[in-house]
Amino acid sequence: MENNPDLNGKYLGSISQDFVAVADTLKEASYQIRSRGFSDFPVFPISKVEIPIGKLLIGRGEMATNWFYNVTYLDEFVQRKLVASEDDFKKAYKNPDEFCCLFVVDQDFTNFLFIPYPED
Repeated sequence: MENNPDLNGKYLGSISQDFVAVADTLKEASYQIRSRGFSDFPVFPISKVEIPIGKLLIGRGEMATNWFYNVTYLDEFVQRKLVASEDDFKKAYKNPDEFCCLFVVDQDFTNFLFIPYPED
């Protein structure tokens, strides 16, 4: 559940570049999920191709992005058995007001990544 040290510059640069454009949208979606009582653990699966995890929030190319951004929460990962331990996930989950939980899906890398929202 930690940020993977193998996250190389290829991913970090691409994700960071996109994240600047989508951060406010993801932060608002996270807030809405939590404030409406859907889940305290929103997750944003991202991929270069469409994936069947969550619901599409921002399409690739929208907002000048290189990734598709979906939205879901911990329950879906538990149901799909993508999270081995729900308790471990909850312990590792960072403050959703400060960090965005991305689930990065690509050919060479699939993992959770917590990226801080930009300061206002």
